[in-house]
Amino acid sequence: MSTQDYLSGLFSLEGRTALVTGGSSGIGRAITEALARAGAEVTVVARREAELKATVDELTEAGCRAGWVSADLATTEGVRRAADAAVARSGEPDIVVNCAGINLRPPMGELGEDVWDTTMAINLKAPYLLGERFGPGMAERGYGRLIHISSQQAHRAFVNSGAYGVSKGGLESLARSQAEAWSRHGVTANTLVPGFVMTPLNARLSSDPEKVAALAARTMVGRNGLAEDFAAAAVFLAGPGSAYVTGQSLFVDGGLSVH
Repeated sequence: MSTQDYLSGLFSLEGRTALVTGGSSGIGRAITEALARAGAEVTVVARREAELKATVDELTEAGCRAGWVSADLATTEGVRRAADAAVARSGEPDIVVNCAGINLRPPMGELGEDVWDTTMAINLKAPYLLGERFGPGMAERGYGRLIHISSQQAHRAFVNSGAYGVSKGGLESLARSQAEAWSRHGVTANTLVPGFVMTPLNARLSSDPEKVAALAARTMVGRNGLAEDFAAAAVFLAGPGSAYVTGQSLFVDGGLSVH
């Protein structure tokens, strides 16, 4: 067996289909590209059509198979329409990655029900609904990968964690529940936990050089995260080599969480 054949058996996504929410920017964009370059046909789901089109155009020009669906994941109907459109485009997905998120974090005493409800709808309910839509089919086919993007705020309170931290803590619990339900049938469910990553979602913090430098100093690597730091981890969790990894939270944070 050649080295290429061996590595393909562990990591190749040839013949697989993937759905990535929030896949046109930030960490989601990097994961979308990684899955596509590893061989999967990827459907990207997000709101902004210009970013979706730019992402898919770049991938198709590189020889990857990709398409997009514009959707608002803040409502149950929006999630269901997005799921149906993705299936109509490329069939039932083998891999679902939940990257879409909203980062509204007012101080707890100023947190209103509108912020709470919107945060829970996008960050937690949408991944639940997509899991309920696709998990059973994955189990029937004997292969599936559910991957969620969590946050340090799921484990520690800082920078006004508020509803955002609660939603991400729930997301990690959701992964464990999904793992319990379907892993006996070949479906794994895991979360990736970033540190501080310079993405549009963290624009408020990114604009403060002192806070950016302080967060970098808290890591063991000595720098803050980049979106591309998540590419290999996502390919691993999406592929055949991770079949015995489920219900886990994998920290991709430069050691921030243990320093």
